[in-house]
Amino acid sequence: MSAPESSEPRAGTPGVALAPCPADIVELAAFQGRAGDLQGRAARRSIPLASPGGVAGGSGGLSLSVRPERWLLLSAPALPGACAGHWQEAAGGCAAVVDLSSALMAFFLRGPAVHEMLARACRLDLAADAFPVGRAAATIMVQVPAILARLTPGMLLLTPATTAQHLREWLVETSRPFGLAQLRDATVSELGGESPA
Repeated sequence: MSAPESSEPRAGTPGVALAPCPADIVELAAFQGRAGDLQGRAARRSIPLASPGGVAGGSGGLSLSVRPERWLLLSAPALPGACAGHWQEAAGGCAAVVDLSSALMAFFLRGPAVHEMLARACRLDLAADAFPVGRAAATIMVQVPAILARLTPGMLLLTPATTAQHLREWLVETSRPFGLAQLRDATVSELGGESPA
């Protein structure tokens, strides 16, 4: 990831690093009895569909599942509508496809104090044994809907675009006591482990 643009003065390494993560976000909702077909089609496109309550990565991006037989797919930004069009064709009558790229905002957080900081407003138990790597869940943070996913390099947070600024400001203010580094954009491939975070 890029070097910090700014950080709070603090001895040692900052406890929290925060970066926006531009991404195309598409929701796939499997039609009744077609989830298996959809999983096969997604696997052929290098995005394995995550199990319920999970997150999975592949060379094509990330998938999260926080609702039965529904997946959020994150991939590198492309031309507007291109990713949704690709998945509409790929789903081939197995699923409804909704482009959420403008509706959701993604943030990436990492560092030794991330879980302690998020616990201040998150209704989930973020202890490693309760929320291990590969887990995803929907919750409310600071009165705002959010989806959290624990990845090997850190935490992915998705929130509605309409309230993303509010949540980002809260993240910045709450992380200051731990030491904050605001990073340049994270990429979906970094989150999926294709390159070092």
